[in-house]
Amino acid sequence: MKLQQIAEILNAELVGDDSLSISRIATLENATGNEIGFLANKKYRSKLASTQAGAVILSPQDADYFTGNKIIVSNPYLAYALLAQAMDTTPKPATNVHPSAIIDPTAKLEQSVSVGANVVIEEGVEIAAGSSIGAGSFIGKGAKIGTNTKIWANVTIYHQVEIGNSCLVHANTVIGADGFGYANEKGQWVKIPQLGTVVIGDNVEVGASTTIDRGAIDDTIIERNVIIDNQVQIAHNVVVKEGTAIAGCSVIAGSTTIGKYCQIGGLSGIAGHIEIADGVVLTGMSMVISGIDKPGVYSSGVPHSENKDWRRNMAQLRQLSAINKRLKAVEKSLPERDE
Repeated sequence: MKLQQIAEILNAELVGDDSLSISRIATLENATGNEIGFLANKKYRSKLASTQAGAVILSPQDADYFTGNKIIVSNPYLAYALLAQAMDTTPKPATNVHPSAIIDPTAKLEQSVSVGANVVIEEGVEIAAGSSIGAGSFIGKGAKIGTNTKIWANVTIYHQVEIGNSCLVHANTVIGADGFGYANEKGQWVKIPQLGTVVIGDNVEVGASTTIDRGAIDDTIIERNVIIDNQVQIAHNVVVKEGTAIAGCSVIAGSTTIGKYCQIGGLSGIAGHIEIADGVVLTGMSMVISGIDKPGVYSSGVPHSENKDWRRNMAQLRQLSAINKRLKAVEKSLPERDE
């Protein structure tokens, strides 16, 4: 791309050689003369002096710190994302319909759908225009997939699952497996068939090796514009509302509702049958055991420290209850003071 094209895509101000050809995006540290970098965090501003980038995307506040070709935008990180989309070379999960795919005659695939090798598509499946199913994937009976959705390799989508338009599901993910539902009869576990399904809205991304369980009676629901990282577990009857982001290795137990525009840090654990309000941010390794009824930032993980300090602190923590009892006893023994 020419710099002029990039400026037009980003609706940005261009200062410098508008005919310069740009081959790819790179970091400020490693960029070469036909590559474009970006500065989204002022702590890296010092790298502007040494970068070999042919051009840099930066904010008006940083523009004077760089004398080379520059694209000036109000939000450089957003501009980087948009340019990365325009220059994306990621292939589709499949091209055309591979002859080894097994597609039930009752399945309805619009003409522009592509299906990779060894895919199995069962009866009653509906896949809308522009969608692509990667090699080795399984689409169960009655499942529905909207327009322009990409399903990468070895994804399993169980029966009756519904996935919206322009979604992206990464490899080895399982959507619609049974939730963890059992009754106990004198020590014997009695399985409860999971009769609901999973309904996923438009523009949802689901990371690799993530599992989203079907509902027990009602459905598990992932609303539009939700992003879910790799290796996340979402249990039966969970509702994740619009615009929420869930980072890797987090676990959400059954029948919990996560509000709109929440951010769930990695390795977080959220108990079942609770509600979390809109706009809640959980920092990494948070353990949520009760509902949260107002927006804000919440934490419970213990940051790392040197082992000797951690061991000493843990030893003191074990004594906290005893210390509290002694403190109360001392308070009781003190004479009352007149205010």
